[in-house]
Amino acid sequence: MTASDAPYWYALRVTYSREMIVKEYCDANQIINFIPLEQRVYEKNGIKIKKLEPVIRNLIFLRTNRTHISKLKERFPVRYIIDKGTGDPIIVPEKQMLHFIAVAGNYEQQVVFLSPDELKAKIGSRVRVRDGVFKGVEGILVKIRNNKRVVVQIEGLLVVATHYIHPSLLESLE
Repeated sequence: MTASDAPYWYALRVTYSREMIVKEYCDANQIINFIPLEQRVYEKNGIKIKKLEPVIRNLIFLRTNRTHISKLKERFPVRYIIDKGTGDPIIVPEKQMLHFIAVAGNYEQQVVFLSPDELKAKIGSRVRVRDGVFKGVEGILVKIRNNKRVVVQIEGLLVVATHYIHPSLLESLE
């Protein structure tokens, strides 16, 4: 298996807000994917409508190989998100991506999305959630809006924070 055949989590930019169209294609073709979504409420003709919408437009994560992404690029306007330090496409480590999905993919709980710059001044200790909805998630303990939260970061790209987590549910990893 060559490097281009190995499946990794890639962060991709989809132009013209077509991320949901690309997701539908990936779902239909068994390509593992993830888009951070949030539930928004709209009112139309006096009726409240709940709708899942992307938190960050034009972003999708795919767990596939470069060969499949090349084929996808022929069909859709997608491109790799490049690491500014190395010039290589951003590849998210499997464990980090699974923890990110565990928090960002929980649409029933309140989560907060932050840019990496918003987190820099608030970095605390590494922790693991021992119980509850986010059991097993590892991240950094921070205080956001007067609540202790665990944040999971996709390095240099995106940060997601859980809702309040009681300190008794946390164990230190340091």
